[in-house]
Amino acid sequence: MKSPELLYTPVRFLKGIGPKRAEVLAGHGIATVRDLLYYYPYGYLDLGRVETIGALRSHDYGDRAGALRSTLGTVRTVELLGRPPRQRLVIVLEDGTGFLQLIFFEGINFLKRAFAAGDLLAASGRVTRFRNQIQIVHPMIDRLSSGGEDGSGPEGFLHTGGIIPKYGSTKELRGVQLHVRGLRKIMREVVTQFLPHVPEILPAPVLASRGLAGISAALESIHFPQSYEALDVARRRLKYEELYMMQLLLAMRRNSVKSGPPGIAFRIGSRLARSLVDSLPFTLTAGQVSVINEITRDMREPRPMNRLLQGDVGSGKTVVALTAALIAVDNGCQAVFMAPTEILAEQHHRTISGYCAPLGVSVRLLTGGTKGKEREAIVRWIGSGEPGIYVGTHALIQEGVRFGRMGLAVIDEQHRFGVSQRLALRQGSAAAGEPQTDLLVMTATPIPRTLSMTLYGDLDVSVIRELPPERKKIVTSLRFEKERPAVYSFLRGQLSEGRQVYIVYPLVDESEKIDLKAATASFGRLRKEVFPEISTGLVHGKMPAGERDAVMAAFKEGAIRILVATTVIEVGIDIPNATVMLVEHAERFGLSQLHQLRGRVGRGSSQSYAILMAPDWMRARISQSASLLPDEGEPDDTLIAVRRLQIMRDTNDGFKIAENDLKLRGPGEFFGTKQSGLPRLRIADLLTDQELLDLARADAVSTVERDPHLRLSGHRHLREVVGREMKELVPLTESG
Repeated sequence: MKSPELLYTPVRFLKGIGPKRAEVLAGHGIATVRDLLYYYPYGYLDLGRVETIGALRSHDYGDRAGALRSTLGTVRTVELLGRPPRQRLVIVLEDGTGFLQLIFFEGINFLKRAFAAGDLLAASGRVTRFRNQIQIVHPMIDRLSSGGEDGSGPEGFLHTGGIIPKYGSTKELRGVQLHVRGLRKIMREVVTQFLPHVPEILPAPVLASRGLAGISAALESIHFPQSYEALDVARRRLKYEELYMMQLLLAMRRNSVKSGPPGIAFRIGSRLARSLVDSLPFTLTAGQVSVINEITRDMREPRPMNRLLQGDVGSGKTVVALTAALIAVDNGCQAVFMAPTEILAEQHHRTISGYCAPLGVSVRLLTGGTKGKEREAIVRWIGSGEPGIYVGTHALIQEGVRFGRMGLAVIDEQHRFGVSQRLALRQGSAAAGEPQTDLLVMTATPIPRTLSMTLYGDLDVSVIRELPPERKKIVTSLRFEKERPAVYSFLRGQLSEGRQVYIVYPLVDESEKIDLKAATASFGRLRKEVFPEISTGLVHGKMPAGERDAVMAAFKEGAIRILVATTVIEVGIDIPNATVMLVEHAERFGLSQLHQLRGRVGRGSSQSYAILMAPDWMRARISQSASLLPDEGEPDDTLIAVRRLQIMRDTNDGFKIAENDLKLRGPGEFFGTKQSGLPRLRIADLLTDQELLDLARADAVSTVERDPHLRLSGHRHLREVVGREMKELVPLTESG
């Protein structure tokens, strides 16, 4: 009889683990038996062929080790040879066809006691020849039984025969003897003892329609496969389960919003929104109009909007969001813009205030830098429910800040926030039973479809793909240190025409540990030696906000012509007269950062340029004909840096850049996926498993439509796992 509760037995109670090893395992996310069962091998050794010792002798090894080989024989002798520190243990195996030496330099006292003449052993390792003797140094060993009375062969292969799992082991794990072999032994015992108690969590109709293996067979085959065919079947099942569970949570989260308290049914005919559009000095693009229509359809409904707005740098997302905010204000509500940094919040405040001043709409700013009576006054306005637009940072969701009547929450650069922060802003207004706030989250980092389905599967998605027609394509080039004089000459040409220039560095201050140019030191040299006749300013994240604002204001007004900066200008800076973005040590920046930095220029009618400066040594690695991505093998850091620069040179399309970024970095690092509030993928791969993701999503949505809270008897085990494993997400997925 299955006892699923046994799977939550703490690992410290398992044979061979104990408190000390349990503490180390806990640091690696392994606290229970279930955690161990889902700690998959990272690879496998193929030791399916067991050869005789005589066959091993027939190979010509030369001076190098050959491939991994397996054999078995009876122990003839066990001897300690030599003296410390070169003492070694030599076990001689024989099988009637020859002799094989097993050599050990570590753990020799224990091994000498562990084995004796007459033991039947299997050994695997890389065979070498020494003084006409064949030997394996530190082989993997299994002590075998001779087999059953039915004539079956020897039994007890774990490390030396068949397809052998390899488990990840860190320095900390090896320090408590949980190396690959130790983990393999523990996993064999755990699989044997607890596999019968693992419940099937996937619904029976899903298993049948998708042709998936049962969970017991899948777990046994992923750890100790009998064949590669069985391993493939197990991988497909376990990948599907991961993707299904992820999509199930997203579907439940989405359903909880729809089935929870109602939203505000806004009147869409807004005088303020119409006045804004009529006053714009440009015509909205077809993409902007389409997205505004999608948003207004949501706002009209008596259910809360839950929408993601994707748009490339400069596509006009802020105006779209502001249109929605003015609809909320026209309906007597408060609208909130939350940004991840003070610089971006301040930029939004300036931009939105400029649009709203002629309309008579108040726009207030609340950040960590807002102090004293000014903060007290803004918090009072927020609590009073006074209609208007409130812009800020995390300060908007701090204790003591509660909105009297929030109608719309807009979160910019959403990937820098976690799900809990998104929820905190939404819950920072309505009391129990009151209408839920409409939510619009925005990102200028285009998100590949597979990642969007996992990070934002609980949101409706709108995309602005086009840029305003007056915006010209930014010309991007790669340049190297030897070309610096020519680069400076080009900058002088642009400056002589009245344009402005950004020069961005990866560091604020120089470091003894990293040989990179830094903003502060380079600012002094540029101002005194390179461009002494041109006004130059400096901004970075360590400056006081007031000082930084003064420099930015001077740059915006044209009093400063060259702005030396760090990535504090990555987002939220809009200077139409700036036409050149020079990025120093461009190889040190990620693709998303480079694309955002490039987006700071090209905002006016003049042709703009992005210049990516790299060290001279990279020139040899970059060629015009090189593929954007490695063809095979695991790319090293240098190759990845090269690919990033090639991608930036060859395309301005943020969506193509995002796809390539996902391929280069993988989904785990694309951006803050740990912030997504979703379980970590152990075996599924968003790059290669898109077909499975589509199937899992369809099945998860169907499950939630039929049983929103997993209360049907066929979903009992599924509900238990969701409640235990993902309990921090349960409040997001159930109402009541």
